[in-house]
Amino acid sequence: MSGTRAAATPRVGPQRASGARADETVRAWSADPYADALRTGRGPLFLRRADGWLLPLDVERWCAEADAADLEVLRRCEGAVLDVGCGPGRLLTALAAQGRRALGIDVSEAAVARTVHRGGQALRRSVFDPLPGTGRWGTALLLDGNIGIGGDPRALLERLARLLVRGGLALVETVACPDVDERALVQVTDARGAAGAPFPWARLGTPALLRHAQEAGWRAAAQWSSGGRCFVALRTSGPSGPR
Repeated sequence: MSGTRAAATPRVGPQRASGARADETVRAWSADPYADALRTGRGPLFLRRADGWLLPLDVERWCAEADAADLEVLRRCEGAVLDVGCGPGRLLTALAAQGRRALGIDVSEAAVARTVHRGGQALRRSVFDPLPGTGRWGTALLLDGNIGIGGDPRALLERLARLLVRGGLALVETVACPDVDERALVQVTDARGAAGAPFPWARLGTPALLRHAQEAGWRAAAQWSSGGRCFVALRTSGPSGPR
C-alpha cells in the first residue's frame, strides 16, 4: 500500500503529495520496519498516530496470493490496470496470470523488488509523479488503505481522474467502520518500536469516500463487501476526469 516516491503502499503504502511532505512519505515507507516486513513476508507492523493509537497492517495478506475478495475486485477491472501503492505485488501477479495489462507503482524499493520478483511489472514512483500511460489507463486500484495516500483523498481522486481514460474506473477499498473520516500524521512502526518519519494519512469509510468522490466530480458505480472488507467502484465524468 503506498504511492509516493521512495517510488509507489497500506501494502498500506504512501504516495507523494508535494515538497517536504512527499519526502517524508518516501522516507517512511522506505524505512527498515516496512522494508524488513516485506522481505520476510510477515509482521507485526503498524501505523502509529502521535497519540499512540496503532493500526495493524496486514503484511501476511499483502505478501500472500490474491484471495477471493481480491479476485472479485480484479474481475471488475477494465482495460489496462494501474495498481497505486502496489506493495509486494499480489494483485499484479494475479492480473499477469489472467493475461491482463497492468503496472504497479510504489514508493518502497523493497515493495517494487518483491513485485518484480513475483513476475509483476512495477515502478518505484509516486502517484503524483509523471507516469507512463497518463490519460490511457482503464482502471486504477486503491486497495489496502491506499485511499489514504497523501492524507488528502480529494487531491488523490483528482489525480487519478487525470490518469484514466474518459469514463475510467477506480476500485477503492474503504474502512469497514462506515463513520470513519480521519486525517492524521502517522509513522510506520514494528513491534520493537522502530519507526519511520511521520507522514500524512487518511482513513475513510464508504460514506466519506462517496462525499469526497462527488466533490471531486466522480460518480459512484457500485458498492460491495467481501471477506469482511468493503469496496466502492467510481467512474470519472469527463474526457480527462474532474478538474
